[in-house]
Amino acid sequence: MSPRRLTSSQKRANQWRRWLEDIIPAMIVPYLSYIQETVSLRHANTPAIHHRTDGECAFEEIAIIACPCSPAPLQLLHRGLFPCTPLAPSLAVDLRLLEFVRLLFLRQSPNQTVWCDALETFLDGMKYKLRLKNSLRRHFSNAFHWYQVLTVLAQNHISTLVVGSWTDGARVDQPSDYLRSRCPLCFGGNDWRNGARDSLPMPDVIICIDACFTQKRSANPRGAAGSDPPNPTPSFFLPTDDVKAMEDFVERCRRDRRQARTSRAEPDEDGYEEGMRIPVSVLNGCGDSFIAADEKREKASTRFFTDTGLMALVCRHDHVLWIANLTSVGEKQHYALALLDRLFKHIPPQMTIRLLYDIGCQLERSCRKWNFMDDSILSRITFAVAVFHAYGHQWACQIVYHPRKREGFGLSDGEGCKQLWSFLKPLIPSLCISGFNQRLFVLDTQIRHLDSKSLQGFGHWLHRRWIHCQSKKHDALDRLHALELDENALRVEWKAQVDHQTQPTPRQSRNKAAEVITIILALEKTLQAQEASIHELEMQLLGVHVPNIGEVNLQLDKVNLEKMKKDIYLTVHLNARAIKTRIRDRLRQQKFELERLERSYRATVNAERKLHANTQHSIKRREPGILKLITTYNAPPSAVPPHIIPCDGVFQLDVDDDIWQDVGLDDDTLNPPAWLSDDTVRNGIRLQLEVDRCNEEEARLMWERAVIQEWMLAEWDSTQTALHTAVADPVMSFHLRSRADELVNICVIWKKKVQNIPCAWPMTASWGPSDEALVQAAYNQARSSFQGEDDDESLEGDREGDCESDLEYGEIEDEELMDAIEEIALADEYRDTADSRAGHFCEHEPDARQEEQWLRT
Repeated sequence: MSPRRLTSSQKRANQWRRWLEDIIPAMIVPYLSYIQETVSLRHANTPAIHHRTDGECAFEEIAIIACPCSPAPLQLLHRGLFPCTPLAPSLAVDLRLLEFVRLLFLRQSPNQTVWCDALETFLDGMKYKLRLKNSLRRHFSNAFHWYQVLTVLAQNHISTLVVGSWTDGARVDQPSDYLRSRCPLCFGGNDWRNGARDSLPMPDVIICIDACFTQKRSANPRGAAGSDPPNPTPSFFLPTDDVKAMEDFVERCRRDRRQARTSRAEPDEDGYEEGMRIPVSVLNGCGDSFIAADEKREKASTRFFTDTGLMALVCRHDHVLWIANLTSVGEKQHYALALLDRLFKHIPPQMTIRLLYDIGCQLERSCRKWNFMDDSILSRITFAVAVFHAYGHQWACQIVYHPRKREGFGLSDGEGCKQLWSFLKPLIPSLCISGFNQRLFVLDTQIRHLDSKSLQGFGHWLHRRWIHCQSKKHDALDRLHALELDENALRVEWKAQVDHQTQPTPRQSRNKAAEVITIILALEKTLQAQEASIHELEMQLLGVHVPNIGEVNLQLDKVNLEKMKKDIYLTVHLNARAIKTRIRDRLRQQKFELERLERSYRATVNAERKLHANTQHSIKRREPGILKLITTYNAPPSAVPPHIIPCDGVFQLDVDDDIWQDVGLDDDTLNPPAWLSDDTVRNGIRLQLEVDRCNEEEARLMWERAVIQEWMLAEWDSTQTALHTAVADPVMSFHLRSRADELVNICVIWKKKVQNIPCAWPMTASWGPSDEALVQAAYNQARSSFQGEDDDESLEGDREGDCESDLEYGEIEDEELMDAIEEIALADEYRDTADSRAGHFCEHEPDARQEEQWLRT
C-alpha cells in the first residue's frame, strides 16, 4: 500500500513547523556571528558563483552538500544568504537585499507582490528567465518573512542578556519589565513613588484608549475556516482567549445585575447613580450623542470582514502598551476592560492611573453600574474624556470629565491613538486581504519601528512640552494677576459652579409656568389653612371672636398668582434653558457631520467631492434653524437677561464659550452668585484652572526629566555588566558594544534637550557614559550634519543644484527641517537659563550660528 500523499495545506504546515522549531532557533547565534564578522553586513562575503548556460535559467547557482548536522539553511547563512525553504531550498537571497527590503517596507506600505514583479521585470531585461510564473514572489516572500522573524528574535536575544544583568530584587513592587521596555518616561524610573506629589493631585501614569474601524480584514472568499499559523515573535496584541473571557465576564455581570434590578421601579425624576457625579439625564444625553457609546451600532459589517478594527491602549507619550483585535460590529466595552485588566496585572497594587477615553463617562458608569471592576481597582482610576471629543458631551459632563477641568491630567489631551492610526494608515489596503497572524505580525513590526523612532525623540518631546507649558502658564498668570482676584475665592466659586451645574435637571414643558404657579397656589392654600388654625386657637384663648384681617390680602395674592399663570415673560424665562439645550444639541449634530469630511480618504476622488458637497449642503441647510433658535433665545429684552449668544463664532464650539453657561436661567437671578453674574470671576476661574493644569504638567515634566536620566543610568549599567559577563564571547561583545554606542548617541540628544528642565528630586550629574564618550558622539553627530556644506557652497554662481530641482512648485522642503528651525529659535530664547553644569559639554557642540548656517544650506 503506497503512502498517502500530503495535501498542499499539510505541506505548508509541516514547513512552518520546521522553520519554527528547528531552523530559526538554530540560526540565531550564527546570524549574530555573521553580523559580527561582516561588521553589520558592511563587508559581506561573496559566495563562489557558477553559471548555467542551458537557456532555461541563467541564475547563478551554488552547490552545497547538506546533512542533519549541517543543514542547508546554516550553510547558506555562513555565505551571507537566506534560504526560501527549510530543507531543500531552490532560491537563496542575499542578506543585504533582505535588510534593504525590510527597512524599505518599514517606511512605506509593504507590497511584496509589486516588489517581486518589478524585480522580475528587471531580471527579465537582463535575460534571466524563470521557469514558473510567480515563482519569485512565492519564494522571496517566504524567505523575507522568516528573515524578519530571525531579526526580531536576534534582537530579543541581546535584550535578554541586558535585562538578565539586573540584580535580584531590584524591581520589587515596581512596574513589570515589559512596561519598562514600552515607555521609559512612564515606567523607567528606579522607584515610581519618587517625587513630591503631596502638593499636587498627580497620578502615577496617564493613559488613553481609542478604537479604529479602518484597520479591517476581509473574510475569506473561499469560506475557509482555518488561518495561517502563529509567529514565534512577541506580540503587543491581547490573546484572543483573554478577550473572549472578558466578554463572557461582562455578559455574566450584566445578566446577574439585570435580574436583580427587575423588581426595582425606575424613578420618574432625574437623579444620580451610585458613585457618579453627574445626573442620569446627562449620562443618557452623552450616550445618545456618541456612536462609540452604542455597542450595537454597526461600524463594520461582520458579513464581509472577519476582523473589524483595532483598539489600542497607549501612554501619554503615544507609546503602545497593548492592542486588542476587534471582531464585533460595534465598540463594545469588554475590549477596553480587557486592556485595563492586562495593565493592572503589570503594575503595583498602589499605582494610580488617569484614563482618557472618548466616552470615559459611559465606561465609568458601566463599571459602577454592573460591577465590572473591584473597588480596589476602580478607586485607582480617574476617568476623563479626550479633548477632541469633549464638545460632544453635555456641559455638566464637560465640567467633570474634561481633562482641562479635572485635576491630575495636566496638559494631556488623550489623542495619542490618533497619531498611531495615522501612522498605520498606509497598511490598510494590504492588511485588508492578509491572513490573521500575518496581519498581527506586520502591525507588531510597524509598532516596533515606531518605538525605535520615538526613543531618540523623547528629549525633543520633553523640550517642546516644557517650553509650551511655561509659555502657557506665564500668559495665564499675567492675565490672572491683572484681574486682582483671590485664589481661594475663585476655587470656592468654581466648586459652587460645579455643584450647581451638576444638579439633576427638572423636566421641561410648555406649561412650565402654570406648573410652578400651581405649586405656589397649593402652598398658599396650605399656608392659609395653617394661619386659620392658628387664628382659631388664639381666639379660643382670648375667648373673643376677632375677624381674620389677613384674609383680604391672601385673596389678592391668589388673584395675582392666577394671572401669572398666563404671564408670557415668565413662561419664556422658564423655558429658556430648554431652548438653549436645543441649540447645544443642534451644534453637536453639526459638528459630528463635519467629522465625515475628515474620513473622506476612504472613498475615491469623485466620491470625496460628492460627499464634501452633500455634507456642506446639509450643514448650510441646518444653520438657519440654529440661528433662529438663537434669535428666539435672545428675545426677552428686559429684567436680568441671560448672556446674549452671538451668531458669529457660535459654530467654533469653544469649551469656555457662553453657549455652555446658563447665566440668568436659574431661580436665584435676584441674588446670583459671582460665578454666574460676574464676568471677571468667570474669567478668573478659567484662568485659574489653566494655571492649575500647567502646574500639574510642569510637575510631571520635572518627574519625567528625572526618570529619563534614571532609565539611562540603569540601561548603561546593565549593558556594561552584560559586557563584562560576555567578555570571552566576541560575538555577544560586539552586539553589546553596538547597543552601548546607541545609548551614547541617544544620551547626547537627551542631555542637550532637557538641560533646562529641573529634576523633581536631586540627581547626579552623570548620565552613565563618560564625558569623553559623549563629546566624541556629539562631534560625530555634528560632523555628519555639516559634511555636505562644502559641496553645496562649490556650486557656481546662480547655477541651480540638484537639491533644488527635486522640489515642485509650492512644496515645503522638509517638515522636520522646519521643526528644527523652530526648536533652535525656542532654544535661543531659553539659552540664558541653561544649566551651568552643562557648560563644559556645550563647549564641544556647534553654536547657534553654525546650526542656522547648516539649516539654510
